Amino acid sequence: MSSLVGPDEDDPRGKPPVPEDVQEAIRTLIKWAGDDPTREGLLDTPKRVARAWKEYCIGYGEDPSHHLARVFEEVGGYDEIVLLKDIPFQSHCEHHMAPIIGKAAIAYLPTDRVVGISKLARVLHGFARRLQVQERLTAEVAQCIQDHLNPRGVAVVIEASHACMTARGVRTPGVSMVTSQVMGTFRSDPRSREEVLKLMGY
Repeated sequence: MSSLVGPDEDDPRGKPPVPEDVQEAIRTLIKWAGDDPTREGLLDTPKRVARAWKEYCIGYGEDPSHHLARVFEEVGGYDEIVLLKDIPFQSHCEHHMAPIIGKAAIAYLPTDRVVGISKLARVLHGFARRLQVQERLTAEVAQCIQDHLNPRGVAVVIEASHACMTARGVRTPGVSMVTSQVMGTFRSDPRSREEVLKLMGY
């Protein structure tokens, strides 16, 4: 179990402490990569990396469905597609902990209630700020909306670039991966699916 250290004496801004064993793990990685963690430029790197990863993975500390708790039932009879597209996001792949950077389109066909559009982006970010694979991220966002808004249909399309492929391994920059998840009417009715994907630009 990690032993917490006290507030950093050299940090006047009072940032939260970083456990010593976490810092040591990062020093070990720096040494293994071939550098010297005791040289001046790397002395504070373990703390910086640790805090960065806490921020990258902040989604573990929240329930994305919480953002869908407040709904609006007075929608003036509106019963057509609600779509938010080109939502930027960042995540990290669980296989290499490398960045995933992309955009998402989220659509649903409401029954008798809608949610504030910013909440759709918050749901995406809640799941993205964890170690992920794109396929699961796509499915989690769609299922969360389906479970908590009970719409007639849900469609989620994510397009992203994976640094585990572009910056290492096959090293093929400029490629992107597209995943989709459709539920309800968008899955059972080809015309509805074609309509929503066309609105998304796919």
